[in-house]
Amino acid sequence: MQLFVNDLTVIDFSYLCPIRGMVGESWIVDVLLDGGLDDQNMVLDFAKVKRSIKHTIDEVCDHRLLVPVLNDAVSLESQDEMVRLDFDSRVGSMHMYCPEQAFALIDTPTIDFDSVNRFLIDALTHVLPGNVEHISLTLRNEQLETPYYHYSHGLKKHDGNCQRIAHGHRSPIKIFRDSAPAPELEATWAKRWQDIYLGTAEDQAELESLNLSAGLNISADSHWGFDYTAPQGRFQLAIPRAVTEMIPHDTTVELLAGYISGELAKAEPGVEFKVIAYEGVGKGAIASAKVAVAD
Repeated sequence: MQLFVNDLTVIDFSYLCPIRGMVGESWIVDVLLDGGLDDQNMVLDFAKVKRSIKHTIDEVCDHRLLVPVLNDAVSLESQDEMVRLDFDSRVGSMHMYCPEQAFALIDTPTIDFDSVNRFLIDALTHVLPGNVEHISLTLRNEQLETPYYHYSHGLKKHDGNCQRIAHGHRSPIKIFRDSAPAPELEATWAKRWQDIYLGTAEDQAELESLNLSAGLNISADSHWGFDYTAPQGRFQLAIPRAVTEMIPHDTTVELLAGYISGELAKAEPGVEFKVIAYEGVGKGAIASAKVAVAD
């Protein structure tokens, strides 16, 4: 007997890629269970699917930085529940010092659907009841017909896992100029924020103050430094300026929608812009802005 649940959850995360650097992603998860019927004549109660399977997937992968530990570009050091990470990529080196729950360490040279699938299946084998003989997962992107971007960020004021400094999303964007769709502006912002790190200005820190590996070949000319303390601990990051946009406030989706609409309005006074900014799949914020024409 088989039981399936489509769209069980969406995992929002970032991962390290030797070519693209730090990439924000959002993957939809479908699940298929094979097994005999239990004493309720079910393979597994749908409530338990959500409570155990969804919870486990979210716990080990969601809002984390996925690290391909078998890739030669990765260097890791763990001590006292903190992890120091160095990573070389085509877009520049990245360096972190964070609590271990900020990361998902995956035994693979490449983060992709297959490697993450194996990682999740291994985690799930410990929570399934005895009558479930096999579990299959399908990881997939949302099919989008409009422009989208991949961004990574951290929200130090968040009391949940969004506080982790390097998690991200694959997010579509819709822009309207005086109520008319503006696909050219959507494409512009999708390109501007492709594989971007959105840093909060108040979290910026001097590189010398960060607890990073010794002997790094980085400077204030090449890298931004970020440092903050949140409920889960202290989070530090050094990331190339070329793949970072410094935002003058927190990077919640509400404020990002306002930021984009405000930037557009400043560039075209007298025009009203509405921005629908998504945070991953099926959720987001709407903001509008208009700047008066100077007399």
